[in-house]
Amino acid sequence: MARATIDSPELRVASGDGVPVKPEKDRKFVEALSRGLDVLRAFSQGSVILGNQDIARITGLPKPTVSRMTYTLTKLGYLSYNTQLEKYQLSSGVLALGYAYVSNLKVRQLAKPYMDEFARQTNMSVGLTCRDRLHMIYVENRLPPEASLLRMEIGLKLPMATTSAGRAYYCAISDNGRKLIDESMEAKYGDSWPEKKAGLEQAMQDYKEHGFCLSLGEWDRNINSAGVPIHLQDGTIMALTCAAPSYLVSAEKLRESVAHQLAMLAGDIESLGV
Repeated sequence: MARATIDSPELRVASGDGVPVKPEKDRKFVEALSRGLDVLRAFSQGSVILGNQDIARITGLPKPTVSRMTYTLTKLGYLSYNTQLEKYQLSSGVLALGYAYVSNLKVRQLAKPYMDEFARQTNMSVGLTCRDRLHMIYVENRLPPEASLLRMEIGLKLPMATTSAGRAYYCAISDNGRKLIDESMEAKYGDSWPEKKAGLEQAMQDYKEHGFCLSLGEWDRNINSAGVPIHLQDGTIMALTCAAPSYLVSAEKLRESVAHQLAMLAGDIESLGV
């Protein structure tokens, strides 16, 4: 059964996609730094190369501000400038920061052998993800021997609303946390929000009854997946998932067998004291 929900540390950060953070009456908040990071985040919205006008549209920042930010970030090695296209793209400085986070993630290192064994036994892709606003990001992905399907690269972003990883995270946080995310999702999805909300409510029911969440062709019509949360000792919540093409693993098999095994695996990983 699902454990009691708690507030997760990462919920203290921004919840909306592409929404600049503007805390009111916070003297410690450095708005110039926030704007610079908003410029970097703009590159996660789809395009890998953007001009100042594109960034201004995505972030809502004035174009002169964006020009100063892109100039500074280029000087610091976080952006590079394409002289032919007169646009910017992320540079190696960003990669170094991401690698530092992933390489020092203790749970990732300790969970690998457990994930490898589960992948071998079930012939499924097994992933470990963390939250980034309204998405989940892969920090590890393990495959069964000789498998080439569903290889998810580290850093790949998945929508929270329709994936088993996102639903597992959503179900494990507190009511206040879900309310915060609901408000951001409603603003993001507009008219399609009721459909997304219905899927999340079904996930909540599954999680309360069985301790896992499912996504049966809702993120990708050819993919069935299950997800369970992992609670770290510092209060952070991550999500452990398994996925396979629907012709290999049916919804019935996932619900009746594999998802329960995944929940047990999550318990084993938590018992490592990460």
